[in-house]
Amino acid sequence: MHTRPPARVSHLATDAGLRLGYLWAIALVAALGGLLFGYDWVVIGGAKPFYEVYFHLNSDALIGWANSCALLGCFAGSLAAGPTADRFGRRNVLILSALIFAISSCFTGWAHSFNAFIFWRIFGGVAIGLASNVSPTYIAEISPAPWRGRLVSLNQLAIVIGILAAQIVNWRIAGRHPSDLEGVVLSSSWNAQYGWRWMFTAVAIPALLFLCSAPFIPESPRWLATKNRLADAENVLCKFGGKSYALAELDSIRRSLAGRHDNGWKELFSSTGRKVLAIGCVLAILQQWSGINILFNYAQEVYRTAGYGVSEILFNIVITGAINLIFTVLAMLLVDNLGRRRLMILGCMAIGVSHIAASLAYRAHAQGMWVLVLTLCAIACYAMSLAPVTWVLITEIFPNRMRASGVSISVAVLWIASFALTYSFPLLNESLGTSNVFLIYGGTCATGALFVSLVVRETKGTSLEETAGPEGKL
Repeated sequence: MHTRPPARVSHLATDAGLRLGYLWAIALVAALGGLLFGYDWVVIGGAKPFYEVYFHLNSDALIGWANSCALLGCFAGSLAAGPTADRFGRRNVLILSALIFAISSCFTGWAHSFNAFIFWRIFGGVAIGLASNVSPTYIAEISPAPWRGRLVSLNQLAIVIGILAAQIVNWRIAGRHPSDLEGVVLSSSWNAQYGWRWMFTAVAIPALLFLCSAPFIPESPRWLATKNRLADAENVLCKFGGKSYALAELDSIRRSLAGRHDNGWKELFSSTGRKVLAIGCVLAILQQWSGINILFNYAQEVYRTAGYGVSEILFNIVITGAINLIFTVLAMLLVDNLGRRRLMILGCMAIGVSHIAASLAYRAHAQGMWVLVLTLCAIACYAMSLAPVTWVLITEIFPNRMRASGVSISVAVLWIASFALTYSFPLLNESLGTSNVFLIYGGTCATGALFVSLVVRETKGTSLEETAGPEGKL
């Protein structure tokens, strides 16, 4: 890793003048993209038993397609995010994603045919793809080095709050008609006709809040510098920490951009860029194939297999969201102290052990509390490690010139991995059994711990320019 001690000292010397309240405020606005991402991504789980009845979905293939189709939009949005954010700026892409969230949520909720439902779910996935790229990238680019881990983790906290909000909304809406939760859901029931619609539509409220607030945040100073708008970049940096901080940061940014004129995409596929890109893609795949998202998207099946009824399942889902939130907050406190690499290794190992224990519990036909506790352990470990730290690392390892394109491809790969995971679970669960499926996820986590220990280096406490070095080397 290339380091420049004098430059780093200058960063640390100006930290006392940082306007942290302002930085946290604009990071919170950007993180609303993460909140919408979390809600729209998980709302499908609670709505699932009701829209399946409404649309008469009776095969594993159709159920898997309905649950995973949005991920195709996520993939498309992720690929579009890089060139769009490089051309039009980070802030404008955040505004676009907010608009798409608001439109798609309403039309998904009030779709009257399965094809329309699929179309609007995919369109909403585009918004997720855009936000999942640009929100953490923007926050990383405005963050001072000592605070970057916590500020970027704020995006993951917002995702988790969105997840919990979707779980609570699903639980409360479905609970308006308890008879739907006591046995077989009928196509004529209120939840099958209307309840699931309001679950999807509710995300329009935070989407409008995001749409109204995003125009008031400043553009990323690092994007402005790549467009040779150095005066504008300096003005933004002055708002963050005063004149001396702005000059020190801008000097570091200018030196990282000097002497190279390739566009980000071309440089990304150079000999030096490919190594960084490979690491970003593997980290993205690892986050998804750890299997945790199955516990969110297919909680109905996981807990039903463990002997829970529909009402208990919806309540258990809220508990998983609360655990996810609590341990994400803990991760924010640790990521800039323990470091990224150590949290990733420990997290992979702990999630793997939890999955293997769950596999043994299913094999022994254990039900109820045993399975719930083991899944909560896995979610807690994931919330402290892979969930936030993967996003932090992906935004840190790419140098300024190739950050948007590198994050774009890495997150696109993440959504491909997520689609494969989500689509395959019903088929694997049917053919292999729940016990063997969790054993596979446990083995993936063990492999991931080995990869991180051998390949990924620590990035805490360094500026974005120092983290990757002038050539993007780790």
